[in-house]
Amino acid sequence: MSLTLRKNPAWQGRRGPLVLVVMDGVGYGAYPEGDAVASADMRHLRALEASCPRTRLRAHGTAVGLPSDEDMGNSEVGHNAIGCGRVFAQGAKLVTAAIATGAMFEGATWKRLVANVAATPGAAMHFIGLFSDGNVHSHVDHLRAMLERAASEGVRTARVHILLDGRDVGEQSALEYVEPFEAFLAGLSAGGRDFRIASGGGRQYITMDRYGADWAMVERGWKTHVLGQGRTFASAGDAIRHYRAEKPSLIDQDMHEFVIAEGDRPIGAIQDGDSVVYFNFRGDRALEMTAAFENERFDKFDRVRRPRVEYAGMMEYDGDMHVPSQYLVSPPAIDRTVGEYLAGAGVPMLAISETQKFGHVTYFFNGNRTGKFDERLEEYVEIPSDRVPFEQRPWMKSAEITDRVISEIEGGKHRFIRINYPNGDMVGHTGNYQAVVCGLEGMDIQLARLRAAVEKAGGMLVLTADHGNSDDMFEHDKKTGAVTRKADGEPRAKTSHSLNPVPCVIYDPESRGEYLPALREGLGISSLAATCVELLGFIPPGDYDPSVLVMKD
Repeated sequence: MSLTLRKNPAWQGRRGPLVLVVMDGVGYGAYPEGDAVASADMRHLRALEASCPRTRLRAHGTAVGLPSDEDMGNSEVGHNAIGCGRVFAQGAKLVTAAIATGAMFEGATWKRLVANVAATPGAAMHFIGLFSDGNVHSHVDHLRAMLERAASEGVRTARVHILLDGRDVGEQSALEYVEPFEAFLAGLSAGGRDFRIASGGGRQYITMDRYGADWAMVERGWKTHVLGQGRTFASAGDAIRHYRAEKPSLIDQDMHEFVIAEGDRPIGAIQDGDSVVYFNFRGDRALEMTAAFENERFDKFDRVRRPRVEYAGMMEYDGDMHVPSQYLVSPPAIDRTVGEYLAGAGVPMLAISETQKFGHVTYFFNGNRTGKFDERLEEYVEIPSDRVPFEQRPWMKSAEITDRVISEIEGGKHRFIRINYPNGDMVGHTGNYQAVVCGLEGMDIQLARLRAAVEKAGGMLVLTADHGNSDDMFEHDKKTGAVTRKADGEPRAKTSHSLNPVPCVIYDPESRGEYLPALREGLGISSLAATCVELLGFIPPGDYDPSVLVMKD
C-alpha cells in the first residue's frame, strides 16, 4: 500500500518543478585560511545567498545519527537524513553499541565465523577494511574488539588486511595507526596464537572502489589480499616507510599495495576453509569486494581462484539485494522516505548525478533501497564519471549534469528533481587547494545556468549540502586554530570532511508569499525532506523533522 500525503490548501502552486541541489562537501568554514568555499569565486551562489531566504543546517554528529558531535558527517548518512526526514542511528553508532553489549558476538554470524576456523586445521580468520578511526566507513576500535574476542574464543591465526586512509584522517597518518596496532597484535600473539597484518595499500588504489567506477582497483585488492600477490615487505610499517622514502609527498590513500611475506611466501593469502570479515560498516565501498567473494558468476575480472570461505560484512550493505548474505550488525531500518511519500502522491521525479555520487542521490536518499518506488513516476540518470584523478578534472561532470537537468526542466515532465554535484567533496578529498577552488567555480557556473532555467520555468531551487569538506582544506591546531605546516612551510592539507554547517538557500522567483522570508535556525539537514514536501504543496508527515519554512496561517 502506497503512502499518502495531504495537500496543503493554502499552497498556490508553481509553474515549474522543485529542484533540490546537493552541493556535496560545501559548508561554511570555521577558519578563513583553508576555506576554499570562501576563497573561490562563487559569485552566483553568493548572489542567491544575498537575495533569497537562507539558513545554515547541521550536517554532522548527532544531527545525522552518528555517535557524537565530534564525528564528521558523510555522504551516506547525509543523504539518508535528507531523504528520510528523520535522524536514524547510523552504522558507527550501531556497531559500537553491538560490541559494547556483546550482541555482535552472540549472533549466529560471528559464531559461524569462529566455528569455521576452529573446524579447519590451519585455517585463519581474516579482517579486511579501512584502517583508521575516521568513523566514516569503519573504526579501528571495532577491529581491535573483534580481534580480542577472536583470541578469547580460541582463534589461533588471524590476518588483517589494512586499507590506509589519509582521507577521513590525516593525509600521512598511517604510521600513527600501524605502529601501535602492530604492538597490539604482538600482545595478542601469545600462547601459540599468530595475529599479524598480512597486506595493505591505499584506499584509493586498491579494494575500495564504488558504483563500478573502477573495477581495476578491486582486482588489485583481490590480488593483494586473497592471492598474496604484490610487492613484499617484512611488515606493514616497513612498507609504509619504504614508499614514503621513495616519494615523500605520497599520501596514504594513494599508496600502492604491499604484501607481508616470510621469504618468498605471503603470510596471509586467503585459503579454502578460512573466515573473512569485511569490517567496514558503510556499504558503498564494500559492495564490490563482497561481490568478488560471493558471486558465483562474477565477471568483472579474473579472480584466478575463489577460495571457499565463510564471508561476512560488518553490516548488510544492500537491503534490497540482501548483500552480503551474512553480516554482523543489522543496519538502521529506514522507512517512509520522502521519495516513497512523493511517489504515493503521484509526483514525477528525477534523480541525477555522475557515477561517483549516483548511488547517494538514489540508493542512500531512498533509505538504502536499490529499486524505485514507482517505475512510472521515477527516472534515475547516471552520468559516467571521468576515470582520472579528480584534481586533473576538478569541474567533473557538473556541466553534463546541468545540460540534462535543463533539458528535463524544459520538457516539463518532472515536478521534483534532485541533483548531486560531487565537486566539493571528491576534489576536496585530494587535498589540492587549487583544484578544489577550480572545481567549486566550475560548479558555480552551472548554478547560474540552473537558476536561469528554473526562473524561466517558474520553478523553485533549494541549494544545500550533505556535509562540509572543501570549506576546511588545511589542518588547524585544535587549541589555537592556527594552520599547521609541513617542514617546508606549506600548509598541511586536510583531506577529510569537516564539522561545519552547510547552506540552505531557497530560490522561489514566483513566490506567492505562503511562507515567511526568515527561515528557521538550528536545524539539521533532515529538515530538508519536510521543506521539499511543503514546497511541493503537501503537509509533511507528523513525525518528520520540522521544515525550515515558517508557513503563514
